[in-house]
Amino acid sequence: MAKSWMEWEKPLLELERGISELREKQKLLPPDKAAAMEAQIQQFEQTRDNYIRVKYGRLGPWERVLVARADNRPYTLDYIRNIVTDWVELHGDRRHGDDKAIIGGVGKIGNRSCVIVGHQKGRDLKERKFRNFGMAKPEGYRKAIRLFDMADRFGLPVVSFIDTPAADPNLESEQRGISEAIAAGMFKMFSLGVPTVAVVIGEGGSGGAIGIGASSRVLMLENAIYSVIPPEGCAAILWRDAAAGDKAAAALRLTAQSALELGLIDEIVPEAFGGAHRGPKETAENVEKAILGRFDELDRMSPDEIREDRYRKYRNMGVQIEAPIGGRSG
Repeated sequence: MAKSWMEWEKPLLELERGISELREKQKLLPPDKAAAMEAQIQQFEQTRDNYIRVKYGRLGPWERVLVARADNRPYTLDYIRNIVTDWVELHGDRRHGDDKAIIGGVGKIGNRSCVIVGHQKGRDLKERKFRNFGMAKPEGYRKAIRLFDMADRFGLPVVSFIDTPAADPNLESEQRGISEAIAAGMFKMFSLGVPTVAVVIGEGGSGGAIGIGASSRVLMLENAIYSVIPPEGCAAILWRDAAAGDKAAAALRLTAQSALELGLIDEIVPEAFGGAHRGPKETAENVEKAILGRFDELDRMSPDEIREDRYRKYRNMGVQIEAPIGGRSG
């Protein structure tokens, strides 16, 4: 079992690196020799595309986990750069401080002004520490609540980008009420009379995800994951072995396909060929189209109808019918 995305994609990454090096060499050659090299490069590119087509055409749950954690997978700020105009970031929860793991502000998607919140990870170790690996503290969720209040006050729809392994688990967060902050975020979202759309763009982990994800419509990228616990944590609890993450991933049914079947999400958003990390702009365009489509759907409802629709949506999750004892109906 590959333990990381880099390990799992190593053959493909080496092939892509070789193609890139050939492209650089080609630039230094005279036109006749550059043209001769083009056929060789195209052959390698075709091999790469075939490899991607096969590899990504049979992803299992654990492989989806690895792709969702890809180092260069687009994060919230990448989607903001690609599909949001007139972006103004807002800071602080007006109580404790400004959590860097959750960003928020106002901007336009298409021609729609909206409030946007989302988890933000980091590209390198320095940025990951600055962003706390995308794990929000209580002040992050309280910042989001402040922005939700503003959205409701000014009649602006809300977009949430979800990408976190979990909420911050450290002692300081417990002391400052992380559980209450997550619950308050969910409660606030249930009370909103404006359209709300959440998009799981990477990892949708535990309460860290639902603290900003109790939306009217929940979308997932096709290689994202949505789970009550990271698979390694589940494996450590059930089998006393975090290395059994692949086994836990299958049991958790954390893929977008499973979430749609279970009624936990409303739509799977397709990614670019080979994953969002290979085509961030194309994937962002798909996300934009899906968000605006859901806004159009929710615009037909009054604030009270939006609240009632959202209430019914979550009340219907996890409904089970128990057979009567002895097989007799009441």
